[in-house]
Amino acid sequence: MCGIFAYLNYQVPRTRKEIFETLVRGLLRLEYRGYDSAGIAVDGPAKTTTDLNHNNCICLIKKKGKVKALEEEIYQKDRVDLDESLHTHFGLAHTRWATHGEPSALNSHPHRSDKNNEFVVIHNGIITNYKELKAYLITKGYEFESETDTEVIPKLIKYVYDNRENDSVTFSTLVERVIQQLEGAFALVFKSRHYPGEAVSTRRGSPLLIGVRSEHELPTEQIPVQYNSGHLKEDVHEKNSHNRMDSSNAINSNEDGRAVEYYFASDASAIIEHTNKVLYMEDDDIAAVKGGELSIHRVNRQAGDDPVRAIQTLQMELQQIMKGNFEAFMQKEIFEQPESVVNTMRGRICFDTNTVILGGLKDHLKEIKRCRRLIMIGCGTSFHAAVATRQLLEELTELPVMVELASDFLDRNTPVFRDDVCFFISQSGETADTLMALRYCKDRGALTVGITNTVGSSICRETDCGVHINAGPEIGVASTKAYTSQFVSLIMFGLMMSEDRLSLQKRRLEIINGLKMLPEQIKKVLSLDEKIKAIANELYQQRSLLVMGRGYNYATCLEGALKIKEITYMHSEGILAGELKHGPLALIDKHMPVIMIIMRDGCYTKCQNALQQVTARSGRPIILCCQDDSEVMKDAYKTIELPQTVDCLQGILSVIPLQLMSFHLAVLRGYDVDCPRNLAKSVTVE
Repeated sequence: MCGIFAYLNYQVPRTRKEIFETLVRGLLRLEYRGYDSAGIAVDGPAKTTTDLNHNNCICLIKKKGKVKALEEEIYQKDRVDLDESLHTHFGLAHTRWATHGEPSALNSHPHRSDKNNEFVVIHNGIITNYKELKAYLITKGYEFESETDTEVIPKLIKYVYDNRENDSVTFSTLVERVIQQLEGAFALVFKSRHYPGEAVSTRRGSPLLIGVRSEHELPTEQIPVQYNSGHLKEDVHEKNSHNRMDSSNAINSNEDGRAVEYYFASDASAIIEHTNKVLYMEDDDIAAVKGGELSIHRVNRQAGDDPVRAIQTLQMELQQIMKGNFEAFMQKEIFEQPESVVNTMRGRICFDTNTVILGGLKDHLKEIKRCRRLIMIGCGTSFHAAVATRQLLEELTELPVMVELASDFLDRNTPVFRDDVCFFISQSGETADTLMALRYCKDRGALTVGITNTVGSSICRETDCGVHINAGPEIGVASTKAYTSQFVSLIMFGLMMSEDRLSLQKRRLEIINGLKMLPEQIKKVLSLDEKIKAIANELYQQRSLLVMGRGYNYATCLEGALKIKEITYMHSEGILAGELKHGPLALIDKHMPVIMIIMRDGCYTKCQNALQQVTARSGRPIILCCQDDSEVMKDAYKTIELPQTVDCLQGILSVIPLQLMSFHLAVLRGYDVDCPRNLAKSVTVE
């Protein structure tokens, strides 16, 4: 979704041009999240201003389209002195993914409180009560210029500021009062000409983290949380004093006014090139920087709240978020899968002793084994990973396994019980619907398990236990290596659950041996890239494409069809071959491209029957099959021969040709593979 990046340099001289470059580079790192416009806010002076207080003016530059277009706008306009050196400065930058109002410069962020830009804000999320707030503010004389929900926030903070009880009210207090009026999800970063050199950020339901860089060692890596702990009877001024940065409660994370830089971002990928020291904000935290000092505030203290926020070290390398020699991040991530599945298994499977230990789950294993059912919850690709492994989990755990789309799960108010175990699968760990489903299940006392790719994410922090899939950063919007790593992680969970089942030992051994061979088999599949590209060359002008299979390969059909939809904009449908006669067969003729997945597994004969039905209607199927399967190949228009593995792992090998197919189709159709239209990498709104 929207990308937030902000940079505060305290006692670190930077020219305005260097500040622009840092902000733009941060936005470029966030491009993969999906967006349609971008903007920045920096301090003046404007070259033409005659205002004696011009150093406090805020300059906004916003542009529809790509970050490159914004960068050109910055240097074309010649609005500000690029060479002026600023010892302390706070700049905001944002990429917008349209929700309320069309993509335009006016609707893009930062949004402002008034024509003097007294307060500006950048926002990721959706404010659900913005209409009521907007109607109220209009009655107070505030004029709105955009169609967005975000614009109520700077107008509201201006209203709170204009009606403050005295001049000692701090910036963080204003923000505290504002967020108490907001409903919905948000990550917010505020800047104001009334509080020069200060930054305030807050979040609820949308991710936000703060990077810290200093040449000096930080005096502490544990920042205590300050609470507005006054009683209801105390007056407002007394309450405010608890939040004042110069009070005795202030946290000197930066002693003696030493030089320090802070980076605010919705994603670690924008920060890693500057620092690996980060602080993850929790819901309703208010982080304030004043005089180079970072402090964390909360309105109320609740039981179980962590009294400190730890500054953590990011385990990420800049090289991991670079394309290298590949045309696109998606292509790079497809070809990283031999390594990413190894990283998922590393330290967890011992192939010598045939044991599997998932460290994040071992303390809860007895409780999981006693449960009445497993509920797997996800969206999109993560949902497909659950579908792909459901059959094996039912076999190895001998428990009923429900697979649920998070949004539908919530819409139905699905019954959940204390003896259920609920899995929440999300690459980013911030998917809004999945996160809402997690909170729904926690409220009902179920044990919650997270399967994510992002350390420190909301799902990681809020679940009782979990598995980090270790796939490495995934930049392409269309998920590839995260899917196969989620798949492997869930298989490993099934193996761990069945370790003491004597009747399942032969099956377990077969699967563990299959996992051992998997990386080499993935390399063999990737070597078919040129053949897949040639097939894509025949298909790219088609308007529709059907993907058909059953059993363990049905999830592959769903995932392959989703990839084709996401980045090629072709209509594509994953069809369960067993349902062919119940409707989809009507679509089959010589003009309809059909991809069929027919592997030597328990559904082999049934899939051959479906193949006969397709060919009898003049269909020309492109078949993914096992090597040297002459029985299937004789009826195929084209074949893609894959190495054979254990039936439950075949979906990992069969999805890769479809990932490659979708990539080549998108390139041939002239589309941006990494940033498909209308889509975002991390869906942080419902």
